[in-house]
Amino acid sequence: MTLIIELPHVGESVVEGTIGKWLKVPGDHVDRYDPLVEIVTDKVTMEFPSPVSGTLLSILAQEGETIPMGAPIAEFETSDDAPTVNDSEPEPPSAASVTAPISTIGYLVKNVAPVGPTGGGPDGEPIISDAQPAAVSSKNVPTQKPKVKPGTAPRLSPAVRRLAEEHNIDLAIINGSGVGGRITRDDVLSHLSSSEQPTTPQDSQRSTTDDTYITVTPIRRMIAEAMVRSVTTIPHAWSTIEVDVTNLVTVRNTHRQAVLDREGVDLTYLPFIIKMVVEALRDNPTLNATWGGDKIILKNRINMGIAVAGPDGLIVPVIKNADQKSIIGLANAVGDLTSKVRNKKLSIDDVQEGTFTLNNTGVLGSTTSQPIINHPQAAILTTEAIQKRPVVIQDAIAIRSMMNMCMSFDHRINDGAESSAFLQSIKRRIEAITENTPIY
Repeated sequence: MTLIIELPHVGESVVEGTIGKWLKVPGDHVDRYDPLVEIVTDKVTMEFPSPVSGTLLSILAQEGETIPMGAPIAEFETSDDAPTVNDSEPEPPSAASVTAPISTIGYLVKNVAPVGPTGGGPDGEPIISDAQPAAVSSKNVPTQKPKVKPGTAPRLSPAVRRLAEEHNIDLAIINGSGVGGRITRDDVLSHLSSSEQPTTPQDSQRSTTDDTYITVTPIRRMIAEAMVRSVTTIPHAWSTIEVDVTNLVTVRNTHRQAVLDREGVDLTYLPFIIKMVVEALRDNPTLNATWGGDKIILKNRINMGIAVAGPDGLIVPVIKNADQKSIIGLANAVGDLTSKVRNKKLSIDDVQEGTFTLNNTGVLGSTTSQPIINHPQAAILTTEAIQKRPVVIQDAIAIRSMMNMCMSFDHRINDGAESSAFLQSIKRRIEAITENTPIY
C-alpha cells in the first residue's frame, strides 16, 4: 500500500513550515517513530518521526522549501494501516487537494538525538501531541509530482508573497519547483539572483579570495524574518533606568545554597526580577498588550517570554501564568525551559502565547542595549550586567551594586509616561527586596 505523508500541523498560529533536513533518503527502510525529517517553523525546530513502517519511495518537498501545513512531503510503501483518515478516497491527490481538510493526528518523540527541539513522552515513548504534527493519507499515488493544469495559478505561501511584494516581482514569470508546481521561496531568491548584474571574472575572484560565505540556515532565516517584521511594523521607542540591586544581591546569596540543596536549581537573579516585572505588569496593563489596528488588546494572562541563546540561535520559551508563581516556582520554570532549549527538547506549547519578553543580556556582559520587540507584543525588557559603582546616598558616597534596565516599547500603544511609570514600578519593587521577601 502506498501512503502520502503530510507536513504536520504544529499549532493554530503556525501555517507553514520549512523542510530543514531529510534524515532518510528514497529507498531507505524506515521503522515507525524513526526520525524522518527536520521541520523548521517560526516558533521552533523539531524532528518529525515516521508515523508508519515501510520504504521511503520519494521525497515531495525538498530541503529549504517552505510549504503550508498539511501539504504532502513524502511517499511511502507500507503494509501498516494508515493511522489517519482518507482511506475511502480512490483518486490520487492533485495539486488542489492540498487545501482540502486533513487529519492532524501525529506523533512527536524524544531521545532521538534531534537536530532541533522535540517533544515526547516518558522514556522516549511516542505521544499524541497537542502540537498535532502529522497526517498520513492512504491512497494510490503517482510516481511523479502532480503538475499544475494550464491556466491554474499555483498557491503561494505567505513567505513567498511577502518576498515578492518586497522586491516588486511578478510571480507569473517564475516557474515553480515545489509540490504541484508551487513557487517556493528558493525559486524567488533564485530569480532575484539571476536578475542581478553579472559580476566580472575579477569581481568573482575577489569574492572568492577576500570573503567567506556562510549559507543561511532555515533557523537563521526565520530569525531574520521575525526581526525584520518587528522593526518594520512596530515603531520602537526606548527607555533606560538605573536600579540599585544591592539588597537583591544579598538576599539571593543568602538563599542560594539552601535552594540548591532543597530544589536542585541554581537561584539566579532572574526569577526575582521576573517576579517584580509581572507584578508591575498587573499595575500597568498596557505593557501586556498588542496592537489591534483600531483597538489595543490587553492580555488578561501574563505569559513571560525568556530569551535564551540556543545551539541554533535565539529562542523565546514562555512561562505561562508567570504572575501566579513564586520566586522559587519561577526559578524552576526558568531552569526547565533553559534545559529544554540547550538540549533541543522544546515543544510548540513551550514557545507559544507569550505576552511580554524579558532578556537577561547582562550575562553576556552588556550594560546598555536597545532590544527588538518580540512581535506582536507591546514591549521587551533587558536586564543588564550588575556592577559596583559609587552612588550618592543622602549626600554621602556609597559603593552599591547597580544594574541598568533597558526597554523597547511599541509607541502606538504606549508613550513615555506609561513606559516610565512601568519601569519605576519595577525599580521600586526590586529596591524594596529584603530578607523578609517571600521566595516560596
